[in-house]
Amino acid sequence: MNFQTSISYLKGVGPSRAKLLGKELGIFTYADLANFFPNRYIDRTQFYKIRDLQINSADVQIVGKITGVKSVKQKRGSRLVAQFVDDTGHMELVWFRGVKWIQDSLKINVPYVIFGKVNFFNGAFNMPHPEMELLSDYKKGFKISMQPVYRSTEVLSSRGVSNRVMQKMQQQLFTETQGKFGETLSEKLIRDQGLISKNEAMFNIHFPQSQELLTKARQRLKFEELFFIQLQLVVKNLTNKRKNKGFVFDKIGDYFNGFYSAYLPFELTGAQKKVVKEIRMDLNTGAQMNRLLQGDVGSGKTIVAVLTMLMALDNAYQTALIAPTEILATQHFNAIDELLAPMNIKVRLLTGSSTVAQRRVIHEELENGSLHIIIGTHAVFEDKVLFKNLGLAIIDEQHRFGVAQRAKMWMKNDLPPHILVMTATPIPRTLAMSVYGDLDISVIDELPPGRKTIKTIHRFDSNRLSVFKFIKDEVGKGRQVYVVYPLIKESEQLDYKDLMDGYESISREFPLPDYRISIVHGKMKSADKEYEMQRFVKGETQIMVATTVIEVGVNVPNASVMVIESSERFGLSQLHQLRGRVGRGADQSYCILLSGVKLTKEAKKRLQTMVETNDGFKIAEVDLELRGPGDLMGTQQSGVLNLKIADIVQDSQVVYTARKAAIQVAHSALGHKDPAYKNIWATFGEIMKNRSIWANIS
Repeated sequence: MNFQTSISYLKGVGPSRAKLLGKELGIFTYADLANFFPNRYIDRTQFYKIRDLQINSADVQIVGKITGVKSVKQKRGSRLVAQFVDDTGHMELVWFRGVKWIQDSLKINVPYVIFGKVNFFNGAFNMPHPEMELLSDYKKGFKISMQPVYRSTEVLSSRGVSNRVMQKMQQQLFTETQGKFGETLSEKLIRDQGLISKNEAMFNIHFPQSQELLTKARQRLKFEELFFIQLQLVVKNLTNKRKNKGFVFDKIGDYFNGFYSAYLPFELTGAQKKVVKEIRMDLNTGAQMNRLLQGDVGSGKTIVAVLTMLMALDNAYQTALIAPTEILATQHFNAIDELLAPMNIKVRLLTGSSTVAQRRVIHEELENGSLHIIIGTHAVFEDKVLFKNLGLAIIDEQHRFGVAQRAKMWMKNDLPPHILVMTATPIPRTLAMSVYGDLDISVIDELPPGRKTIKTIHRFDSNRLSVFKFIKDEVGKGRQVYVVYPLIKESEQLDYKDLMDGYESISREFPLPDYRISIVHGKMKSADKEYEMQRFVKGETQIMVATTVIEVGVNVPNASVMVIESSERFGLSQLHQLRGRVGRGADQSYCILLSGVKLTKEAKKRLQTMVETNDGFKIAEVDLELRGPGDLMGTQQSGVLNLKIADIVQDSQVVYTARKAAIQVAHSALGHKDPAYKNIWATFGEIMKNRSIWANIS
């Protein structure tokens, strides 16, 4: 028997229950059961007397005897009622399910320990469906001061797998294995971190002997879980750098220096300079760069991307920039083409809307090397798109692309291109370390000077007329306005303003010829969408009524007001992205969050956070707190954070400590495995063999 033994062999489980545990809780082996940790604990140190019971909802524990049992008919079936007494009084125990089985198993006038919630009915206390154990068995069992409570499901409860049954399975597991778990950490790490042993931690997480030991058990197991996650990521990063040879960009020449000295439209911020330096160092190592560039909306990621492209050009390599939508790809193309126009650098756009004739020219120029920079959407991933010498791939908002799509870029050359991943969605540091920990991370954490902070205001629907007046005042000053809706057409389930209703209402309030309105949504044809966008960009319309398609990729410096309808329907990250569409010019900009009066606690917190701060990283921390890591990263990466005991939000300090320790251990292993770390590497090998949760993230 070892910890990989099927759970069906554990005494008291069997094939049928094993199948149920596998399906409902993912418990297939002894190890799975051992690592199925309680999610809370109930104090079992105190025993009550029947005369001391109070009318409240607390769980109580009593020692007494059953003196009689009867079955009572009711509308549907019958209930079982037992008289339970101690030396101070009597009460009833009641069962509504499993009546026959329970009746046969009860022993009369034998001491029991009962546990559960009490009700007060017809002048007497009763306890429905109590947990029960013979006092003699209780005295023999594992002594615990706090009873563990395990996560369960409706199916398990209905099939008799109660919390008590789960506890008994854990007791049986520890009896059969003698509670001997292989140590996974090194003596030095245990000593340095002040941790208890693996055996002591596992015993006290399931059968805590005191609050102090439970705290130490949780501390040890959280550190261990986060440490091995970080170790996988750090090792992957180091392995990539050793194995994945990259093009050496050792020249900084005319393209970079010429642009920097003559055409750079503004002075770089300190953060931008730091990031450019980090990238430049990466490109000169001979290893493939894999770097994540995080920067808030408007922080200046595009100019960093341009400077990186110029480093590639100075070394005679081509660049591809891939964006998730046509709108964003077109935005990048227009901005970059304009920046590089004076330097005789050829830039082209390739999207799903590109004509056959355009594609033919692009394919030919990419293959003969005359096209320096290609900017596009998923169309760039296509097999027929070949390069003469692709040296750099920049991926914007990379979480919107699948692993298989991104991998296609690596196949365009004999050597993989350098990778720069950009995101305008600020990722909390702990989450970035735990999801993108195999990438090197750069952060642009300051905005260009002169940018005015966007004023954010929350207003209820009843204030709509004053909001319309404010819009008229801003339009009167020559400014432009976005009005964004969450829905395209009416939903029977959701009583929210939809786009078409809103468009009609705004058209009445802002009539022709004094006002002109654009409308854009995801169901429009690309050409129609682009036409409406361009009307707004050129200032031919003053108001843009849209859905969230304008969340990314629209840069209109003259737009100074963002009105978000039904703002309670949006997530924090999306609200922040939408707000970033304004504040791009010299004028004071505003974001108005319109909502209904009835708000959930979470919705209030989101809107309050938006009003209080413009800092994308602070917003991301609150978003993580409200939504959890799985929701925040989306389904593609949520699987990597199926943590058993640690919590990325609550245990942020442990994440930092674990990563620091993982880096130290991983670096010590370069070239040879230090025997002092043999436990760690043995565990690491098992993790990688059984379930490498970190599929190609980067």
